[in-house]
Amino acid sequence: FIGNGPSGICLSYLLSGYIPYFKRDSLHPHPILQRKLEEAPDVSILDQDLEYLSEGLEGRSHSPVALLFDTLQRPDTDFGGTAESVLTWWYEPDRAIPHLVLGRNAPGGAWHSIEGSMVTLSRGEWMGLPDLPFKDWLKQKRRGLRNNRATAEDIAQYYQHYVVRKGLQKNFKCGTVVTSVRKVSAESISNHIQKDLQNSDSLWNLNERSTEVFQVDGFLKTVKGDKEPFSVYAENVVLATGTYDSPTWLGVKGENLSYVHHQLSALEEAVKNNSIGIMSDPVLIVGAGLTAADAILFAHHCNIPVIHVFRRQVTDPGLIFNQLPKMMYPEYHKVHQMMKEQSAACAGPYECYVSLPEHHVLSFGKDKKCIFQDKNGYQKVYKISMALVLTGSNPNLSFLPNNGIDLAMDSGQPVNPKRNPIDVDPFTYECAQEKGLYALGPLAGDNFVRFVQGGALAVASSLFKKANKNPP
Repeated sequence: FIGNGPSGICLSYLLSGYIPYFKRDSLHPHPILQRKLEEAPDVSILDQDLEYLSEGLEGRSHSPVALLFDTLQRPDTDFGGTAESVLTWWYEPDRAIPHLVLGRNAPGGAWHSIEGSMVTLSRGEWMGLPDLPFKDWLKQKRRGLRNNRATAEDIAQYYQHYVVRKGLQKNFKCGTVVTSVRKVSAESISNHIQKDLQNSDSLWNLNERSTEVFQVDGFLKTVKGDKEPFSVYAENVVLATGTYDSPTWLGVKGENLSYVHHQLSALEEAVKNNSIGIMSDPVLIVGAGLTAADAILFAHHCNIPVIHVFRRQVTDPGLIFNQLPKMMYPEYHKVHQMMKEQSAACAGPYECYVSLPEHHVLSFGKDKKCIFQDKNGYQKVYKISMALVLTGSNPNLSFLPNNGIDLAMDSGQPVNPKRNPIDVDPFTYECAQEKGLYALGPLAGDNFVRFVQGGALAVASSLFKKANKNPP
């Protein structure tokens, strides 16, 4: 797998031979699902018909298997319930499928790049992986959840702990950067590699099984800072790189100037080294998502003046703030209130903050003057100290032919987790355009940790069938 975040960790757990079964005598609050689970209690969930089991389930994901796995692990969590998981896990090492998980960071992926004190959008228990509840891990650390939510640092540590605790380390190769994934004919692989593959505990006898395999090339970053190249051959490749790699640019004049940044960490850095403070010109924050909100909260906390520019109306139902329950997310609700009440047209109760809805940036000047335009075409100029363009990020799929565009739902546009995910089969997560290639997590349109795990279930189920690892 390429990517060692929560999707990759969860899939590694399943492929290492940890098999989920319906727990005898447990009662699921969904009566139809309960009846289906009772029909084959001795058959693992991985070996059942996922389409049949997930039929009729509803929830906050478009993926039927994501909803299925989530409701099995957390039966009525969306309604505030605390019912136990109806799954029990059996370790069946003879069913394990050899696999390798490649990642740039330690296990946990992008969670290691996020500012550690940031609080997650999801409730803490929704960040947990199978058979090791996040709450239990936190208790061992003698800490509780703040407002039911967890910090990014806690989550990154939990994912690392999970890999060690479940004995998955041998499958993980960290510090690796993949530069190319392509199909090659099995014959073209040099003979000594073929022999190695046949002598190893590989499940695949390449000569009989496949005419084509994937060649995965890249390099390993050594402790000394050298780059050691590697090539791996695999019959199946799972893309699980997430979308944290390249921040979206506005594409306007002056965006490459040194005071314009595309990551929240730039603001934290500037505050830390005192290059920005209470007396500075305002910081410009562009965007109306949660990262922009985090930046506003951080600046507000440090008494730094902010100009906040975003294209949508404050009441737009597509705006994330209009979808979050107020009780659970008081601080984001506060930002939303500021956006509403503090437009440049009328001074509101919040000092040091000006909201410019339905505006967009036209250009950044060398003199740190920034030009905006409103929906009627009127322009405004503001002098700022720094700009943060926080309008989302895109996956970096430069290691795939044509940047992976051919795999997307709309193959004329780049892959985008929200608007144009990779086109996968909803019950196996295999790419529609390329057999043997799978996509998980945000690349397949699953953007929350609690829902990426269903994708792992789908992929594992498909790989067990391919490897004839299903019990008779």
